Parts: sequence; C-alpha cells; structure tokens
Amino acid sequence: MKIRILTSAIDDLYAGRVFYEKQGEGLGEYFFDTLFSDIDSLSLYAGIHPIRFGHYRLLSKRFPYAVYYLLEDGVVIIRRVLDLRQNPRQTRRRLIYSEESGQV
Repeated sequence: MKIRILTSAIDDLYAGRVFYEKQGEGLGEYFFDTLFSDIDSLSLYAGIHPIRFGHYRLLSKRFPYAVYYLLEDGVVIIRRVLDLRQNPRQTRRRLIYSEESGQV
C-alpha cells in the first residue's frame, strides 16, 4: 500500500527529533528511525488500528507518540504524529487544524 506523509506530520516528526536529540546525543536519530519504521509497517497493517478523533491511530512501539492516519483510495495518508503526553483536547485541535488548513 502506498504511504503519503503530509507536511504537518513531517513537522511533528522533526519537532520530536529535535526534542529527543536535546535529551541525549543520538536519541533524536533513534526517535526518527523508530517512527519511520512504525510508519512503514502501515504498508501491511493499515486499517487495523482503533479510530480516535476520526483517524486511525497507530501507537509507536518505543516512544509515547501516535501516528494519526486516514485511508483514501488505497493510500495511507499520515496526517499527524503527535506526542501522547499532551492533553487530548490539544490532540483533537491539532487534527482539526490540519483539516481546516487543507492538508487532507
């Protein structure tokens, strides 16, 4: 299955990478590699995850992050990659903001 990552998700990944790199040298790169591995798994397992806030939600295996995605015409569209340690209202707001900005 084809995977498309929106700019909003790339920005989320970059912010997470910067945060974890500040925590320890090399940790940001490990975060990035781990999340991309999780995203790659969607080529096989897209659509089996629970739906939260109108999006499928894949939980990262190593970090407290979730990949929010949609399925459209056989394409996995990664909308956001968000830190789960935030308030769920903030998560919902970020997902709605992505829709309103035309990044669907």
